[in-house]
Amino acid sequence: MESGHTRAYAGGALVTLAEERPPAQPAVPAQSAPARGGWPAWLLLAAVVLLAFNLRPAVSGLGAVLDELSADLGVSAVVAGVLTTLPVLSFAAFGAMAPGWSRRFGSRRVLAAALAAVVVGQLVRVLVPSVPVFLLATTVALAGMAAGNVLVPAFVKAYFPGRVGLATAAYTTSMAIGTTVPAALTVPIAHAFGGWRFGLGSWALAGAVALLPWLVLARHRGVVARPAGPGSTATRHESLWSVGRSPLAWSLAGYFGLQSLQAYAAFGWLPQIFRDAGVDAAHAGLLLAILPLVGVPLSLLFPSLAARLADQRPLVWACGAAYVVGYVGLLLAPASGAVAWAVLLGLGGGAFPLTLTMIGLRSRSHDVTARLSGFTQSVGYLIAACGPLAMGALFDVTGGWTVPIGLLLVLVVPQVATGLMAARARYVDDELAAADATEATDATHAADAAGKVGG
Repeated sequence: MESGHTRAYAGGALVTLAEERPPAQPAVPAQSAPARGGWPAWLLLAAVVLLAFNLRPAVSGLGAVLDELSADLGVSAVVAGVLTTLPVLSFAAFGAMAPGWSRRFGSRRVLAAALAAVVVGQLVRVLVPSVPVFLLATTVALAGMAAGNVLVPAFVKAYFPGRVGLATAAYTTSMAIGTTVPAALTVPIAHAFGGWRFGLGSWALAGAVALLPWLVLARHRGVVARPAGPGSTATRHESLWSVGRSPLAWSLAGYFGLQSLQAYAAFGWLPQIFRDAGVDAAHAGLLLAILPLVGVPLSLLFPSLAARLADQRPLVWACGAAYVVGYVGLLLAPASGAVAWAVLLGLGGGAFPLTLTMIGLRSRSHDVTARLSGFTQSVGYLIAACGPLAMGALFDVTGGWTVPIGLLLVLVVPQVATGLMAARARYVDDELAAADATEATDATHAADAAGKVGG
């Protein structure tokens, strides 16, 4: 095993993985310290894919057995409502902390700990018959999922800098499968083995398997950002929110938030929309399942395609157009064209893997990628949390779905607008460096002015 750089055999060739020190960029003085120890590229990618699969089952499997769980534990309607909104709030809160954890402890160790939290949280919540413990354990699992959400794009940027699209396609596809499979199999597992506890708890086994390669990788800290010297961008602006000085970062956050709002609104209310249009309950559930099923091939296709394009604006337009046609169809003929509208809304959901890919493409270094990912997802999930709540409130006020669906249709406009701004080929690092230069110039002018006054 060599020290000083990471090597791996990939495709029959010896490859040096660029986790350690990205190429020097004049506009981005921060560098990355080498992470000691060599690992095969296939192990790193397999670890990422296995981790990504486990970033959704704790949520997607819960909805399938929520009625049985509520009856068994005596969960009130208020607590059930908390369970449905807890994921987006946890993703926003804990996702904001993840880049700081990574800088302090190293990316591999934080991701290993995140996956361990997912496993422990899923096990504890089915073993202890207590509502407070269930909520606390679910929060622990969600904290691990939030850290994974944020740090995996940075991990991909660090370890696969020349294959961001390919690696992102691999892990977003795994994440899509991790959303679809638990939603479909949790109930059959629960029926086969005697209750909802087995149905939910079984996904902890998948997490335990995924944890094995991370325990190996966690022997070393992995990517740890170190500033180039006093006065560097990394020294003075290490916080997650410092990324907010970049207009591009806000564009990404807006696009991520609005596409997430669309997704959570659809997953929360689409079955009821179809049922109120005359579709039976079983068929409405199958129609909802179309959305994540469509997302699987899109997760495989979009990242690779996005990485090959000079900019990603055609994909932004495509996702927006799919949403527009889908919502117009829901307004005009919700039952007769139900399958087509569900497929189109699923196609619109291609904005999710597209955004994750753009996080890697719009940043130069893994440290900025981590902070950009945390900023984008924290702001984005706060925006997304408003979607299901607004849909429910508008339905209560109007007594129908025309206004709520109309709102989602209108929100496609700012979604596409922010996406078009985020899709142009430029870098957050460069905008941060420009902001630093402006601040330095302003400080110099202020000092000169003060000197003249004093003189």
